Amino acid sequence: MLRPTLCLLASACALNAFAAAPPDATHARDPGQAVDEAYGRKIAEYTTDPSFNSPLTDYLPASSSVPTPAKVLGDVAGAPNMLPYSKDVYRYFDMLAAASPRVKVFRIGKTEEGRDMIVAAIADEALLTDQKANDARLAQLADPRTIGLDDARADALVAQATPVYYITGSIHSPETGAPTALMELAYRLAVDEAPYIRNIRSHVITLITPVVEADGRDRMVDLYNWHRANPGRTPPPLLYWGHYVAHDNNRDAMGLTLNLSRNVLDTYIGWHAQVLHDLHESVPFLYDNTVGDGPYNAWVDPILVNEWQQFGWDNVQAMTKFGMPGVFTHGDFDTWSPGYLMFMAAMHNGVSRLYETFGNSGADTVERILEPSEYARTWYRPNPPWPKVRWSQRDNNNYEQTGLLTALDYFADNGKLFLHNFYLKSKRSIEKPAMAGPAAYVLPADDAHRTAQAQLLRTLQFQHVEISRLRDAVTAQAPAPPEKPKEGADDKKDAAANAKPRTVAKTFPAGSYVVRMDQPYSRIADALLDRQYWAPEDPQKHPYDDTGWSFGDLYGTQVIRITDASLLKAPMETLTAPVTAAGTIHGSGPVYLIDNHADATLVSLRFALKDADFSAAEKAFDAAGRHFGTGSLIVRKVDNAALSLKLGSLGLDAWAVAAAPDVPSHRVGLPRIALMHTWIDTQTEGWWRMALDRLGVPYGYISTQTVARDDDLRRKYDVILFAPLHAGTSNLIVNGVPLVGNPVPWKQTPLTPNMGIDTTDDTRPGLGAAGVAHLQRFVERGGLFLAAGEAAKFAIDEGLAPGVSIASAKDLRVVGSVLNATVTDTGHPLSYGYEGTFAVYSEDGMSFQLSNLLMFGNNLPNTKDYKRPTGRGGPRDVDMPEGRAPVEAAELPTPKPWEALPLNAEQEAYSPFFPNVVIPVSLRPRTVVRFADADNLLVSGLLQGGAGLAQRAAVVDARYGSGHTVLFAINPIWRGETIGSYGLVFNAILNWDRLGQ
Repeated sequence: MLRPTLCLLASACALNAFAAAPPDATHARDPGQAVDEAYGRKIAEYTTDPSFNSPLTDYLPASSSVPTPAKVLGDVAGAPNMLPYSKDVYRYFDMLAAASPRVKVFRIGKTEEGRDMIVAAIADEALLTDQKANDARLAQLADPRTIGLDDARADALVAQATPVYYITGSIHSPETGAPTALMELAYRLAVDEAPYIRNIRSHVITLITPVVEADGRDRMVDLYNWHRANPGRTPPPLLYWGHYVAHDNNRDAMGLTLNLSRNVLDTYIGWHAQVLHDLHESVPFLYDNTVGDGPYNAWVDPILVNEWQQFGWDNVQAMTKFGMPGVFTHGDFDTWSPGYLMFMAAMHNGVSRLYETFGNSGADTVERILEPSEYARTWYRPNPPWPKVRWSQRDNNNYEQTGLLTALDYFADNGKLFLHNFYLKSKRSIEKPAMAGPAAYVLPADDAHRTAQAQLLRTLQFQHVEISRLRDAVTAQAPAPPEKPKEGADDKKDAAANAKPRTVAKTFPAGSYVVRMDQPYSRIADALLDRQYWAPEDPQKHPYDDTGWSFGDLYGTQVIRITDASLLKAPMETLTAPVTAAGTIHGSGPVYLIDNHADATLVSLRFALKDADFSAAEKAFDAAGRHFGTGSLIVRKVDNAALSLKLGSLGLDAWAVAAAPDVPSHRVGLPRIALMHTWIDTQTEGWWRMALDRLGVPYGYISTQTVARDDDLRRKYDVILFAPLHAGTSNLIVNGVPLVGNPVPWKQTPLTPNMGIDTTDDTRPGLGAAGVAHLQRFVERGGLFLAAGEAAKFAIDEGLAPGVSIASAKDLRVVGSVLNATVTDTGHPLSYGYEGTFAVYSEDGMSFQLSNLLMFGNNLPNTKDYKRPTGRGGPRDVDMPEGRAPVEAAELPTPKPWEALPLNAEQEAYSPFFPNVVIPVSLRPRTVVRFADADNLLVSGLLQGGAGLAQRAAVVDARYGSGHTVLFAINPIWRGETIGSYGLVFNAILNWDRLGQ
């Protein structure tokens, strides 16, 4: 079959336009090496068109001693109708290592469910034997301080060192091709004697982690096996990938909350690799999306940007020469967020790379019809994919392997350049204080939020960032608070003046933590601790992910950016152990007082000490020579040793006193908690499950179907949590998926042993009218229903939050941003521990509007909407009817944006037309947290039209019967990053039965 090939450079175009180009001299196979003819015939059979293969992968060299993937798979890699489990993939790599001295396999850690993760190292035997010495050389290039930043010594190391290229696959479980492609790639690298492969093997150590998300891989294989065993029936969706999160596992490179993230990063850093190349499947036919589109991350070294271009365009050129259609780079993926797995390399002085290849979410060979935007010819995609294609998993494997082999070939030929760049980027990271800055970030020792501070510092340590601690108090220049514009001042001049950084002297106490920027991995620390700004006018109108993530703000702890380089001369020690916030007991006595700083670990303490008597102070008080804020805990009837041990592990302090303070308080019990999920989307609620599990909070994990069956939820639970989800409409949550065709199960069976976490015989039914009624009865009888994001909208739509609606805001644009919020109801238990302004995460700018009426509440007369009629006087005068004395009109209300319109006597009065419209005073919704004023709203990310969100309600306590529905327009528990807003949720849980006080 003939297909035209478009060349990248006009001068390189040839007249020959055959679909699969013959091998050039660079990639010719070794004519003296036998090939596995049976395996090769299968490759040809399973490849749906010759254009979808290359001279690099249309054969397999034969070996009498090294097994091919068929030994484990029973067929060739990429064969139709079969997917191997992770254990089978690992078994093959172990067999490869046993058979070839060119392969070594290492276990690099466990998943959340206890499955292994592995890495295979492939190179000439001599290189692997010399690996420890080579690693010592690479370690010096990774940390040029060890050689005094001496370029000449670096050059000598570069000349001796062998670079490392790390490939990872199958982080996204429905993207199924990488494990088999990497099995075959490993075999080729170990066995093939083609000159270019020998060159790779002798000049590069290739690392391969074939399955990153092993828990999700095994569930996906289960699902595929069900699909094969039930032809013609609708298979279950892959509802759970990893134990906690699905697609978002590739957004964890900042917070490193998942085992897979830490295991991959530790491997990348441990081997001092130069490249991290992650394999994905969502775009036809191969998209090197690393080049991507703007805006690029503001903290990457410009050298890296050039390396992206070098790799990307070389890949495109090489594969286009082979006659393979649909290979391109650039595209529309913005390279802004550092949350992607591959970006670990970008933030640690390496080269991040990512392929999107075409996949079928399984091993079926199917006809695929592309959208016009996918096959359109553009300047960066002159040889686009075909509009319609019969595609197989073998096609996918051919593309992935060909791309990787050409990349490894390019890397082998230019290894010294990339090693030198690796050194330069590391050196430039160390020189940061004298170049782009800053000098350091300081986390003060006197920060009241010690547990959040310690957690943030541990996250940085997971990132292999060095943390230092001041031996003595130090004074340095720190950013001055921004000045408010003076009345009548020139806005442009005032803005220009504020653009110049102002500093003031600030003294940091001994013991303060310092994150120095003169270290090799300063780049990741700077990217996480600094703030981000995405200009509303940026040409990129569709950010790929969150636009803001400033960790100090999200964790709720002080982080101060210091440009004063004199701080680096202060005496300090570099920490070698994980940072902890050690707690203890001060004083003696049978009553213990614990201040509430919105620490998430307070909920851990309560559930750990089940038999103790806990109360929460409803007002601030003084005791033990110090001040305790509202919501502080008063603990009685507890063993001193047990309390001391738990406080120490949780980083909390308690003050022992002889008697409880004379302050209004209420008991804090042990609420029975359920976390409700749908069978539509389990992605975002996974972050909530993780938070509850890691804080030791017991809960029942129930589905909407469970709720539909149980007409007495109140008998089992006091609190039901409904985390954000992406269902699109409340109707889908209630009605589920139409019951067309067969039941769609999610359950463990001999055929699907890994389909756990929760179970159902049919994922299609939703909550139903009965489930809605059961939730209403639960709240009506005194329960707490807490819902966030789209779940909050569901609660409003189903009448669980009378008087609350979603606020509309014209021209508002928020995309995963960090915004400021403030407490409006300081006595409300939800606000315990929160003072002043604090940061929250907003996905899309949702906010609430309150009303004291069940209907018509937003249409009452008020000063904002009032327009005077035509009459006498000017626009601000009052019209006066002639022939009578003036009669003063009732003053129109002027509520704040977070408040409901107050009712006058007329509006409060009974009406026979609408007798139940007015919400009783005791049952009216209350705003507990609102968004900040417009000029102080944005912390990090993208905010456009912020006036439409400023001062709007962000967290609301609504009443329904005897219970409460607490609504979050924000997501308080997100990706393990929003530690500072966890307390809002746990305050609600601990004080569930006292929210109306």
